[in-house]
Amino acid sequence: MTLLIAGLILFLGVHSIRIGGDRWRSGQIARFGPSAWKAGYSLASLIGLGLIILGFGRARHDPVFLWTPPAGISHLTALLALLAFILIVAAYVPRNHIKASLHHPMLLGVLAWALGHLLANGELASVILFASFLVWALLDLKASRRRDRVQAISYAAGTPLGTAISLVVGVVIWLAFLFELHALLIGVPLFG
Repeated sequence: MTLLIAGLILFLGVHSIRIGGDRWRSGQIARFGPSAWKAGYSLASLIGLGLIILGFGRARHDPVFLWTPPAGISHLTALLALLAFILIVAAYVPRNHIKASLHHPMLLGVLAWALGHLLANGELASVILFASFLVWALLDLKASRRRDRVQAISYAAGTPLGTAISLVVGVVIWLAFLFELHALLIGVPLFG
């Protein structure tokens, strides 16, 4: 469990710098340059992610159960995962209506993913993992919206093509995870 918690602190800590440390971040980028900042940020993120994966994998071998999820909750989790994939894809597809209206679809996608998985998993390691991402996404969303207001950020208008691409790619990735990739990558088959 220690590796999982250390990984979460490192990964989410790095990803939380903009929540309360924008000035510090800007100073570090000015001091070291954008390339060095990105390299350090990426390295710390990868190490944190590796620790999360390793720690979560180890914790799953000796689970501590806090509750048993209700029957049928996996269907709600699957729907929230569909929403998450569409939102996360929309964060990267230019000029789509989803990003134009929601502004931060990546964070909303993480929220949907974390909430769905928190509802469907009652063991301690899962609760720590998914609750951490849920709280982080909520805090980052609030900070990002505040930053948008202060900086008067405007988002490009969406187009039908950008929106269609976001929806189709999100659904295709969701289907791949639903029927194959979740079992292959996570080791847990869905609806099985």
